[in-house]
Amino acid sequence: MTACIVGWSHLPFGKLEGETVESLIVKAAVGALDHAGIGPEDVDEIVLGHFNAGFSPQDFTASLVLQASDAFRFKPATRVENACATGSAAVHQGIKTIRAGNAKVVLVVGVEKMTSTPGPEIGKNLLKASYLPEEGEIPAGFAGVFGQIAAAYFQKYGDQSDALAMIAAKNHKNGVNNPYAQMRKDLGYEFCRQESEKNPFVAGPLKRTDCSLVSDGAAALVLTDTQTALKMKRAVAFRAAAHVQDFLPISKRDILLFEGCSEGWKRALEQAGVTIDDLSFVETHDCFTIAELIEYEAMGLAKPGEGARIALEGQTAMNGRLPVNPSGGLKAKGHPIGASGVSMHVLSSMQLTGEAGGIQVPGAKLAGIFNMGGAAVANYVSVLERIK
Repeated sequence: MTACIVGWSHLPFGKLEGETVESLIVKAAVGALDHAGIGPEDVDEIVLGHFNAGFSPQDFTASLVLQASDAFRFKPATRVENACATGSAAVHQGIKTIRAGNAKVVLVVGVEKMTSTPGPEIGKNLLKASYLPEEGEIPAGFAGVFGQIAAAYFQKYGDQSDALAMIAAKNHKNGVNNPYAQMRKDLGYEFCRQESEKNPFVAGPLKRTDCSLVSDGAAALVLTDTQTALKMKRAVAFRAAAHVQDFLPISKRDILLFEGCSEGWKRALEQAGVTIDDLSFVETHDCFTIAELIEYEAMGLAKPGEGARIALEGQTAMNGRLPVNPSGGLKAKGHPIGASGVSMHVLSSMQLTGEAGGIQVPGAKLAGIFNMGGAAVANYVSVLERIK
């Protein structure tokens, strides 16, 4: 355990009129420092997670964190990007800086402003996280990529629409009690299962309720070394932090296995010295419901092709064997690309410190986090435990 989370901030996700990338960054950064009980002068380094890819006209955004305080001037600040795993990439970069002894206190911010972008451009921007020479012409953008994955899964293992609807309904039910969630409405299984005017097919067998939301939002956290953390108000330690990068072209791998996700979980659980059954809950990357289904298999809850059973039996519900996405996941919470991974770490820390309110998992001791970029290309797994 070389790094700990000692403070955080989470802004509401949604369509945030009047906000900019800069304003979101500043609010999240200030909030995280306040929660940690430190000032900007105490920060040694800054890491910003911001995907952008055309969503914001302002690029080169690392220095926007300095807008939060003049005391940040001359401190190292770097922007990182790894598609939809950008937020976790920023968190893991901060951990590496602390592990290397180059900083004792690192401020990590994740941000995205997506909703002001016209619909067709949103799809085009997101598709940049695929391998364009082979996947760039897939209809319906990134939803089309996962629509093809779902269709291939159904072809191999049978129609799993019931399980996908269960996952969507579960996450929407959880999201009702998350004050930061974009959609706080319990849609119910029947609505998620049936095609309707309000729930049309989007790509392949995926309906609107199978797809995460386009969002604006930001989250931030403060990392310190363990020795420093133990002097703070609270300390949530990284028992493990694993990063596995896979091939970008889907044609070079068996996409139904999510092998990068599986390897990431294997490495993280080994680092932490625990099994999947030791975890109190998991926040996982449900950009599409088919992704959460395959992730059940990749994390070891079920054998390949058997993930549907996990969903249908309620094993990942709040009162199940292993609650998955008690926050509502990207499905209900929203998915501002650069902020999502930071959000997962913040909400998991809230769980472990008993500060999660209506989404609290009773007696949570160990948190598992999986954040994915592209179609199981960038894979980040963290295991968190409160030590103070």
